[in-house]
Amino acid sequence: MDSPGRGLAAILPAAGRELAGNEREQGLEVRTVNRQSTGNRLREVQVTGTAEVCCPADRASVRVSVGNSKGSVTEVTTSVTRRLDYISQCVRQHDIKDEDTTVRRFLQREADLYHLNAEVVVTFSDFAKMERVCSVLLEKLDKNVCVGTPQFYHSAQCLSQLRRRACVSAVENAQQKAREVSHLLGQSLGPPLLVREEETREWRNEEEEDGGRGHSAAPVCQLPHTPTITASSRVSVSFSLRDKSRKKL
Repeated sequence: MDSPGRGLAAILPAAGRELAGNEREQGLEVRTVNRQSTGNRLREVQVTGTAEVCCPADRASVRVSVGNSKGSVTEVTTSVTRRLDYISQCVRQHDIKDEDTTVRRFLQREADLYHLNAEVVVTFSDFAKMERVCSVLLEKLDKNVCVGTPQFYHSAQCLSQLRRRACVSAVENAQQKAREVSHLLGQSLGPPLLVREEETREWRNEEEEDGGRGHSAAPVCQLPHTPTITASSRVSVSFSLRDKSRKKL
């Protein structure tokens, strides 16, 4: 009996090839394999593909602190509650949902004074709206109210979508490589036989991690930092091959 034939070819990525969406090629290994199964010869090309996709933070939380001290619980509660009501009204006027706002209060007594501290944490998905709300609060409220610096982060939905985009882009790159290789070998690319994601990674931009400390002279006042996360994916995909010269029956 004839033993199955097996061929191996290593192909490097083409120099200067650019990929959209911050995607980069990490390398390519292509194998053409002839397998014998039940009398039929199965020919396939196995390709590895990689991709990187970046995404900025899609959420930001702002902490607004309110505090005051009075000689009675009623007085301090009235004072702080009045400010909290104004904050809540401002947030609602900008169409912020109630579930995106949390309020905490803490009352304590020292000697003859009662201290009431409260904080409102508002989560924004619209950063322009966040800037407007913060500007109104800073302009209208007194020094007893402190508007904190926005804290940006990635939501679970954003990270999940980022991982999917990286995987899909890696498969698309692998398919394009397989198509070019099959054309080079005088073959026609058939349907996929196997798709396997072999590695995934996520990291923040290195320049963001040091907070810009690499600059010799940092500005006195810096804008709030918006972090960016990069996700990478490496996949292995097998496609069947069809001979272009083979006549259809």
